[in-house]
Amino acid sequence: MDHNLVTTGFGFEGYRIARYLGVVRGITVRSRSVVGNFVGGIETLFGGRINTYVELCENAREEAYDLLIRHAEEIGANAIIGVHYDATEVMDGVTEVLAYGTAVVLERA
Repeated sequence: MDHNLVTTGFGFEGYRIARYLGVVRGITVRSRSVVGNFVGGIETLFGGRINTYVELCENAREEAYDLLIRHAEEIGANAIIGVHYDATEVMDGVTEVLAYGTAVVLERA
């Protein structure tokens, strides 16, 4: 799938939606390691950007996004509209990251 055809919007200029295939999602569940928590804790003492947690969050979002794309491709989509992310703490230190949207088949207008 062309990643330029994945959007938080609900359409693409120059294309029309030929078919709606339904909701697609990518879900991952991640936890922080003891070492990651230790390093992150030290970073909080100095304030500012906490790189350890930024990297953890970015990796979780990227994995959820990749799973979203795979799910859409499996059902025959060539684009995804209305993409959103959500995160839920499942338990202390364990977070679910969900990427979801609507799989569609686009045709040039």
